[in-house]
Amino acid sequence: MIKLVLVAACALIDTDGRVLLAQRPEGKSMAGLWEFPGGKVEPGETPENTLIRELHEELGLTVNEACLAPLTFASHGYEDFHLLMPLFVCRRWEGMPLAREGQTLKWVRPVRLRDYPMPAADEPLIPHLMDLAPV
Repeated sequence: MIKLVLVAACALIDTDGRVLLAQRPEGKSMAGLWEFPGGKVEPGETPENTLIRELHEELGLTVNEACLAPLTFASHGYEDFHLLMPLFVCRRWEGMPLAREGQTLKWVRPVRLRDYPMPAADEPLIPHLMDLAPV
């Protein structure tokens, strides 16, 4: 039986239409790859609760659940598990993103997202963000 892992991800979009990417730090699996902030949905959490928690832990941001809008999802089979990842969009938050876990952060225009190597599960999300914020 294959293990199903539920991870929630968030495309933070600033007033210039750029998306925040985080580079996975050394020592983590897939280190060096760029991803959308988020994390594993813990038992008893909704994906929205996970993002509120993770965005605060990872980036020091305060996000209201009403500001998280579902956009799409990824379903990807890795060698030892299957990842299901809803992607939410957030255009409103409190605070400035700070790299609290040793990751590198970068604001990227949607048309440039393919310039950043990402985990295989994240790549299919790019066209949806390009449609949403094409500049």
